[in-house]
Amino acid sequence: MNLKTTPFPFRVNKFPFFYGWVILFAGTVGIIMSIPGQTMGISVFTDYLIDALSIERTSLSFAYLLGTVASGLLITRAGKYYDKYGARVMAMGAGFILGLMVIGLTKVDVMIDVVSGFFIDSAHEYIAIAFLVVGFFGIRFFGQGILTMVSRNMVMKWFEKRRGFANAIMGVFVSFGFSFAPQFFNGMIENLGWRITWMQIGLFVAIVFVAFALVVFRDNAVDCGLKPDGKLIKDKNSKGTYVEKEYTLKQAKTKYSFWVFNFAMALNAFYVTALTFHVVSIFNEAGFDRETAISIFLPASFIAVSFNFIGGWISDYTKLKYLLLVNMVGILISGTALLFLENNQLSVWVLITGNGIIMGLFSVLNTVTWPRFFGTKHLGAISGYSISYSVISSALGPFLFSLSLLYFGSYFFGVLFCMVSAVVLLFFSFKADNVKALNV
Repeated sequence: MNLKTTPFPFRVNKFPFFYGWVILFAGTVGIIMSIPGQTMGISVFTDYLIDALSIERTSLSFAYLLGTVASGLLITRAGKYYDKYGARVMAMGAGFILGLMVIGLTKVDVMIDVVSGFFIDSAHEYIAIAFLVVGFFGIRFFGQGILTMVSRNMVMKWFEKRRGFANAIMGVFVSFGFSFAPQFFNGMIENLGWRITWMQIGLFVAIVFVAFALVVFRDNAVDCGLKPDGKLIKDKNSKGTYVEKEYTLKQAKTKYSFWVFNFAMALNAFYVTALTFHVVSIFNEAGFDRETAISIFLPASFIAVSFNFIGGWISDYTKLKYLLLVNMVGILISGTALLFLENNQLSVWVLITGNGIIMGLFSVLNTVTWPRFFGTKHLGAISGYSISYSVISSALGPFLFSLSLLYFGSYFFGVLFCMVSAVVLLFFSFKADNVKALNV
């Protein structure tokens, strides 16, 4: 049975309304289910892993780096498999393995102790790093990588003229989900402990979500006997009109705008991941407690939702480079707040504001840009290639920040690097226009 095109368990073209709205809901659920593999979902467990494994923070960051880089190197290939096999197969496989990897991490210290018993005591930390590399690779590749890519691209294939609007709706719930997750997970940990919390999360993703994907996910409208957007009256003011041809990954890589947006998305991942991964430590260094550190994500989500919804909506009517400019400004606002965070409540709120801008517009740009500029035929390969940069950057960010703390006693130089990079990309963004679009 070909799960990419089969109508099992029902024919969606028989629905009394456009099934794309169900796909929008399903894609949103898919992205939220990737949270255990996102830094947002991992960050609340990092301190418990450090204590359970008796390793240094730098060692944990290094393992995170290696596992995530390995994940990033394979995402492009996964994108090509997505183009071939479709959203349903890829989402089910990614969800099942992600759940198993999360469950495995609940016993990682036990496995490390067993293996360490065959070696000298000094080998313990190296063995711990090796196990963590495998664990982080699994949850990053199947969570942050495949499941996120598949869910977003699926929604983009079901919409064209309303692509930005659909992404805006999706972004509202994804932003709240990602921002609420740290507090939700932290509450579970306080009541159940970190092991049982991770166990329950893993089982839910591996069983409940996989069943959901089997029933609800569909790769694209055409294979289901439908058209993107359903019945839609043409909007002559829409900028969501599309490229004259379907670009291959090789062709996309020859375009200036591809690289500007690609590096900008990578910088977003670098900075946000570094901040999220070390958020408790960063706030402790600045004189704040763990609860204050974790609490920044929820208010940031309200700002993120606003920028995501407005940005997604207007992306159908304006050039994406303008949203990219605002996104870079968000990094500068957030970075400036970090530099002056110490015992400064005002800086906390400035940080929340900057993070909200970053998270809100990143979702828009990372989702809408590639189908808008290069079409949907090779969307998996193109978006997968871009995601590989973002995934690798998301690994380098926490490691660079940990090195900044280790060698300079603060996170200052890590933050400064991100701000300088944002200024450079801000300059290059002015000429990052669409590629041979019918309407730009």
